[in-house]
Amino acid sequence: MSYISSHYHIVFRTYRSELSIPEEHERDLYAYIYGVARNLQCQIHRIGGMPDHIHIFASLPATLSLSSFVQQIKANSSRWLKSNSHFPSFRGWGHEYAGISYNLRDRDMIVGYIMRQKEHHHRVSFAEEYRAFLVENEISIDELYFLHDD
Repeated sequence: MSYISSHYHIVFRTYRSELSIPEEHERDLYAYIYGVARNLQCQIHRIGGMPDHIHIFASLPATLSLSSFVQQIKANSSRWLKSNSHFPSFRGWGHEYAGISYNLRDRDMIVGYIMRQKEHHHRVSFAEEYRAFLVENEISIDELYFLHDD
């Protein structure tokens, strides 16, 4: 028997950071993502974000890689968003994403951070937040590709 526990704080943005997730319909998107994750046998601890990006804190089964999870979430939600009249300006997700592994003991801290996104972004732009997130986790940034979708 193998014992595996994989928990990730995942962040990705809309194509070109466009403001295409209206606040009044964001919960519909989050519910859809919950459903996709459930079908992948993942547990979502929290989803939240802004009109140009989302944060997900999720636990993944041993049989699913982080990259496969993000690809499934982005592909399925992109199709759903493009067919939903509540998201008329959604053109897709940005190419990159960040996925940082955490211990489940960090759940309350990360869930709280995600819950405070709206408050947080009164002071900090997404680009500043994303850069700090990567630097804090010692991920090198290639400026040629940072937040670049073309």
